[in-house]
This record gives sequence, C-alpha cells and structure tokens, in this order.
Amino acid sequence: MKKLTIYILSLIVIGFAGCKTKTTINQDEAGAVITEYLTANPEYKTTRFNFGEIKFSSKSDKAELVKYKTLESKGMVALSLKEANKKFLSKDSSFVYQITLTEKASPLVLKQDEDKATVKVVEYVLSDEKPVDFSQVNSSTAKVTVSLKKVNTDFAPFDKDASENSNFITKTYKLKLSKDEGWKVQK
Repeated sequence: MKKLTIYILSLIVIGFAGCKTKTTINQDEAGAVITEYLTANPEYKTTRFNFGEIKFSSKSDKAELVKYKTLESKGMVALSLKEANKKFLSKDSSFVYQITLTEKASPLVLKQDEDKATVKVVEYVLSDEKPVDFSQVNSSTAKVTVSLKKVNTDFAPFDKDASENSNFITKTYKLKLSKDEGWKVQK
C-alpha cells in the first residue's frame, strides 16, 4: 500500500512539474526578443532640419551650404537658386536657395512643419560583436543589457550636439514573461 501511495504521489508531482511553464531565458532567446522589439520600435536620435527658402552668405555660411549640397548629391533634397546678390568688389555675396525635401528623404523624416522637419540623424542597431548580457531578476522578469551600434544617416552633419565620443551605446531593457505571449520587452 505504501509503495502504491508513493508511486501515485510521484506521478502527480511529475505531472505538475511537466505542466509548469518555461520561466527561464537564455542569451539567445533574450537576443531574439530584443531584436524583434528593435525591429518594431527602432532606437534613433533626431534633430531639427531647416528647409524652404534659406539665405546663405558666401563667407559665413559656406560650410552650411556644403552640407545642403551634399544632401542634394545624395538625392535627399532639391536645391534651386532663387536669388544671387554679388557685391561689387567684395568677396562676400549672398545667395537665396529654395530647398525642398525629396521622396528619398521620407524614411528619415519623422515630423514635418512648414519650414522645419524632425529628421533621424543617428540610428542605433543591435551590435554583433558584443553579446547580450542579461540577469534574471525573478521567475517572470529579466534585465537585458545590449550594445547598440551607431549608424549615421545622411542628415548626421546637421546634428547640433554630435559628440563622437563612442560609436555605440549600451541600453538596458526589462523583459517580462507573459503567459500568452512569452518573453516581451516591458515599456
């Protein structure tokens, strides 16, 4: 009788253990969850970009005009000279350009006003070199720290606070285990 009771109890314990949901996560699974999240919600840095009718001085705004001409050569903007005021016997002249955004720039434009736009200057993508570092806080949450590589866009020269101290950032995400969906990034 004792053997039968022990046998039945061990079957019940094994049955409950088999029904338990998977609450552990490994490095590959954490990397896959973060990759899926970054595909749906990309990380990026933005700046304000001026367009429309802009006046350039040939001396003081020469570097700024070169930035716009570089964008034009990449097909992001169209430049058309509206007015050129050359001063007689002077090295300084002024030029008025009409700058318009092209269709090619639309993936990088987040918000557009009449003469300004919010554009992506840096996109952050998951780095291949540094592995995913994670720690499981408890059975249903985990903290994952990843290295995101900096990828400059064509609008990067217009970034006003472009500190090139590093070419990557580290970011920590909190993962939560959902019974229905599995491991997901908690916002």
